[in-house]
Amino acid sequence: MDHSEELQKVTEKSSKGRTTKRKWREIEQLKEKYRLREELTDIDSSFDIDLEEIELR
Repeated sequence: MDHSEELQKVTEKSSKGRTTKRKWREIEQLKEKYRLREELTDIDSSFDIDLEEIELR
């Protein structure tokens, strides 16, 4: 196996890991938005907001 093939495999593996981490972060942000919306609704039952309107920092 030549070096370029080895580098290709390493690049593919590392980019796949980054994609997985990015998706995991996106999933965690969505979960946090759902939790926040549920908490706000518990505090004020008339509260109604779309997830897109919630901004996390």
